[in-house]
Amino acid sequence: MAYRIRGIDPSPFVSLYGLTEAELHARGALRRVATDDTGYPERIELRNASKGDSLLLVNYTHQPAAGPYHASHAVFLREGAMEAVQVVDEVPEVLACRMISLRAFTKDDLIDHAVLVDGRQLDEAIRRMLGVQSVAYVHAHYAAYGCFAAYVDRH
Repeated sequence: MAYRIRGIDPSPFVSLYGLTEAELHARGALRRVATDDTGYPERIELRNASKGDSLLLVNYTHQPAAGPYHASHAVFLREGAMEAVQVVDEVPEVLACRMISLRAFTKDDLIDHAVLVDGRQLDEAIRRMLGVQSVAYVHAHYAAYGCFAAYVDRH
């Protein structure tokens, strides 16, 4: 079964690009500069930020469901990123190098089941989850901090 992993749509955040620290703070966002090449998983381009990249730390509603699973969390976005990455039948390195919590949802936005998986086994785990008829889509979360990583659906 073919699947697609996609990053966050940058359009709601473009207006934050280039703002001062005070302007960002007033909008509930922070600017951070990546101090290394592995500690800042970026959610639009689905890559590890490079040392020196300017990142915005924002609260993002990744599950806008009108019910008990409505959820948001802090995520890093590369300041200036303009296009959400979409990959088919491929696991981006930013996911493959971490422990990932996969959460399978029904069409009614209810959790069907969830698994914790080493990123190197994501391809198999995603295919298994999407092979369950009741599953409409999957969310990937970074296990350690629990923050949203990427959307996964059938392709």
